[in-house]
Amino acid sequence: MSSSKPPTITAFAQSPDEGQGLARDMRVRWALEEVGQPYDVCLVSFAAMKEPAYRALQPFGQIPSYQEGDLILFESGSIILHIAHHHAGLLAANANVRARAITWMFAALNTVEPPIVELEQASFLKLYKACHAQLIPILEDRVRARLGELSNRLGDADWLDGAFSAGDLLMVMVLRRLDGTGIVEEYHNLGDYVARGEARPAYQRAFAAQLAVFKGKA
Repeated sequence: MSSSKPPTITAFAQSPDEGQGLARDMRVRWALEEVGQPYDVCLVSFAAMKEPAYRALQPFGQIPSYQEGDLILFESGSIILHIAHHHAGLLAANANVRARAITWMFAALNTVEPPIVELEQASFLKLYKACHAQLIPILEDRVRARLGELSNRLGDADWLDGAFSAGDLLMVMVLRRLDGTGIVEEYHNLGDYVARGEARPAYQRAFAAQLAVFKGKA
């Protein structure tokens, strides 16, 4: 899709992750950097995210949204799939390889991420205080079950299915949600996998751009 104006994505004006690349706009930034697509960023406050003007872009009042001409998208996975379909670099030309990469995109968001988010929320919010000490190990075991399966499938390969793809981009970002827990590091190939993703120049540019927002607000 061609447009005379670069696409615009929205991001937190004051990110809860303090610029550590965990907010979901980071996923879209990385995808755009991988394909060499310039983009603009509109910083949005928590209050503005709940206003009608923003909900016209993102009906759930979340980050990010994506606007390209008269096209408006939300949900990071959908945005990245759109970018990958319209720019070379994130999906292979071969139809079967493309389909497998898209499957890994769905696996990252629908199979691997949910137990990670559940653990993250319980850890941060101290849910169910009366049984918190018993709950966390259960949630950690659910995460480990998924990571064990992912580790077995990855084996000694660099990426999930041949060359780096949008599936790897989303999987690396999902695994990064476990930073500081030590769980990913229990699986050496997954730790190395995340490190390879973080070492990509496009990732580094996206991370620096998101961190610059936090530093500018500090």
